[in-house]
Amino acid sequence: MLTYSFSNIGSEHLYEHLYKCLKNDILTGVLPAGSKLPSKRGFAANLGISPITVENAYAQLLVEGYIFSLPRKGFFVAENIIPCAVTAESGNTAAESGCQQEWFADFCSNQTEPERFPFSVWTKLLREVCGDRSRQLMTNSPASGVWELRQAIAGFLRQFRAMDIDPERIVVGAGTEYLYGLLIQLLGRDKVYGLEDPGYPKLGRIYNSFGVERRYIPLNNGVPDHSLISSGVQVMHISPAHHYPTGSVMPVSARYELLAWAAEEEGRYIIEDDYDSEFRLSGQPIPTLQSIDVTGKVIYLNTFAKSLSSTLRISYMVLPQKLAERFRDRLSFYSCPVGNFEQYTLARFIRDGYFEKHINRMRNHYRRKRDILLQAFANSGLPADSVLQQDAGLHFLLSPPAGRSDEELAAAAAAEGIKVSFLSQYYHDPAAAPAPQLAVINYSSIDGEKTEEAVHRLLKAFGCKP
Repeated sequence: MLTYSFSNIGSEHLYEHLYKCLKNDILTGVLPAGSKLPSKRGFAANLGISPITVENAYAQLLVEGYIFSLPRKGFFVAENIIPCAVTAESGNTAAESGCQQEWFADFCSNQTEPERFPFSVWTKLLREVCGDRSRQLMTNSPASGVWELRQAIAGFLRQFRAMDIDPERIVVGAGTEYLYGLLIQLLGRDKVYGLEDPGYPKLGRIYNSFGVERRYIPLNNGVPDHSLISSGVQVMHISPAHHYPTGSVMPVSARYELLAWAAEEEGRYIIEDDYDSEFRLSGQPIPTLQSIDVTGKVIYLNTFAKSLSSTLRISYMVLPQKLAERFRDRLSFYSCPVGNFEQYTLARFIRDGYFEKHINRMRNHYRRKRDILLQAFANSGLPADSVLQQDAGLHFLLSPPAGRSDEELAAAAAAEGIKVSFLSQYYHDPAAAPAPQLAVINYSSIDGEKTEEAVHRLLKAFGCKP
C-alpha cells in the first residue's frame, strides 16, 4: 500500500498534499501507466486520514487527466503521461517547475490566448494611475475593494446586465475561491450548501476544505430537481445563465420557483454564478436571478478571469443589503487581497470603455473560432445532431459513437495527442452519469491553424469514419 507522510505540510490542505504526492509518483514513473490506485477507504485507513480527503485528491487527478476510473473496478493511472525527472537539488519533480504534457490540442483548457490581452492599453492606463493616484496607491484598500472599482463594476452591471446595484454592496476579491471563503464565514459553517450535479468539481473541494456540509442536487436541463426541497440545503449554488458543463439555460419559470424556495425560510440564499455570461454568442443576454430578486436572497458572483485573464485574479460579488451590512459589521477587518495598482487600472479600463470594446472584440474572435471548429466537424461527415449547446459560452458538447467507455475514448484521444474530458467526469458520482456519452469541447485556447488536424485526430480516436 502506498504511504505518504503528512507531517510538516504547513498550511497546505491534506487533499492537496496527497494530490501532489500521487502526481509526483505518476510523473516520475513510480506509479506507471495502468497501475491501480488503492481503494479510497483502504487508502484513507492506511494513511490515517478521511476517505473524503482521498476522494478529493483522486477527483483532482481525474479532472487533470492523470488517472481514469472504471465503474466498479477503481482508479487507474492514465496512459501517455510524459514523465518528468526529479531534480537532485530539490527532490521535486520538474512538473512542479512547469513541466506538463505537451498536447497537440487541449480541449479541456479554457485559458485566454496571451496575444488577445490588451497589453498596450493596460500599460497606458497603469502609467496614468501611477501618475494620478500615487497617494491612493499607497493607502490600504477597504475590505470590499477601492470605491472607484466598485463604482465601475456597478456601472457595467447596470449597462450590460440590467442590474441596479449600489456599489456599497459589491465586494472585490482575489478570485472566486477567496469569495467563497468569505461567504462561508458570512453565512455560517453550520449551513448546508447545495451544489449542482453535474457541476464544477473544484467547488466541492473548496467547500470541503472549509469543513462545511455539502449536498449534490441533480440538474434536469439546468434546473435543480425536486430533491432540493427535501434535501435540507439552505444555500444553493447555481449558474442559471450558462451552466458548465452542460451549457443549459434555466427557464424563467424555474428561476421564479427557485426564488420562491429561497424566500420560504429566513436562512436560505442562492449563490448565482454568472461566469462566462459575457460570451453568449447568439440571442439576447439572459437576465440574472439577482435582477428579478425582490426578497434579497440572491448573492451574485462574477469574475474577470475569462473576460480578461485568469492570472488577473479579480472577482467580485454583489451581496443583498442585509448581508452587505453583516459583512461590514463582521468581516471589514479583512484587507482586500487585490493590489491597488490592479484595482485602479481595472476601474479605468471599465470606466473609459475599453472593457466593452475588448468584450466585443473577443466575442467576435470566439465566434469565428467556434464557427471554424464546427465547420471542421461538419466537413468530417459527423452528423449535425452530434454537436450540442454550441451557443452557450466557450464550449459545446459532442456526442461520440457508442460502444466504448469515456475512459477508453479519453485514452485513445490522448494517444493522438488530444486531451478531452467527458460530461461524466463532472458528476459527483461519475458512474451515475446518464446516457448518452458526451465529450466537453472547450475551444478558447485551440490554435486555429491546428483546428482541422485536431478534429481529424479526435474523431479518429473516437472511431468515426472519415
